[in-house]
Amino acid sequence: MGAFFFLPLLLVLVISFASRGTYGGVEWSFSLANYATVADPLYLKIFLHSLVLALVATVLCLVLGFPLAYYIARLPVRWQGVWLLLVMIPFWTNFLVRTYAWIFMLRTEGLLNSLLIGSGLIDKPLEVLFSDTAVLIGLVYGYLPFMVLPLYAAIERLPRSVVEAAWDLYAPAWAVFWRVILPLTKPGVVAGCILVFIPSLGAFITPDLLGGARSMMVGNLIQHEYLVVRDWPFGSAVSFVLMGLVLTGLMAYLRTEETMNKPGEER
Repeated sequence: MGAFFFLPLLLVLVISFASRGTYGGVEWSFSLANYATVADPLYLKIFLHSLVLALVATVLCLVLGFPLAYYIARLPVRWQGVWLLLVMIPFWTNFLVRTYAWIFMLRTEGLLNSLLIGSGLIDKPLEVLFSDTAVLIGLVYGYLPFMVLPLYAAIERLPRSVVEAAWDLYAPAWAVFWRVILPLTKPGVVAGCILVFIPSLGAFITPDLLGGARSMMVGNLIQHEYLVVRDWPFGSAVSFVLMGLVLTGLMAYLRTEETMNKPGEER
């Protein structure tokens, strides 16, 4: 951990306080200028845009993944493995290749528009590619298994008798889900949301290929600063700001959960 995580992290932290050289690289003159630049409205807009897309992708993955995970968890044991295998099969193909496949499906002459025009539902092609919609489709497709697997693990441990007891007590369907199933599967929901939100916030392949120049996220900004502008100090500063935001959110959530779950003191 020290050699492969903390030491490189420390190096990036030190570089974030340095300055960009005339022809790229790093000049060891330390200041807070890079972090001050991050506060520029242009970069704050990119952070906000990334946050919104990551949140929407996480919610969509939860909405789509929960019913699927519940269905798999309630299948006979011999079929659960088959469905889980189907969920994990996309991981057998390179993520970059799968993203390129979505380009061919979403482009103007792609499969989606061909099917919609052929069926008579639309008269002209939809402009889906190189938009936030295409980015969301790619994020949900890419990270949906990360939501399904922890949800399945939580739902599979949910006692059937508890749900049956709620039905026997004439609870409506929404109450069974909201007051019984969801609270008991909360660890899986939280784990799935974290596993989807964090990589979605820092994604760069999906917005780069499916969003183009119209949809830049923080990951694209970091990649651009490192590989195009060669401004390693500013790229390092953006990376640490992003990491700080994620860690702050996680710590705030954990502290809130600890406070809510702490038993009240007796008076």
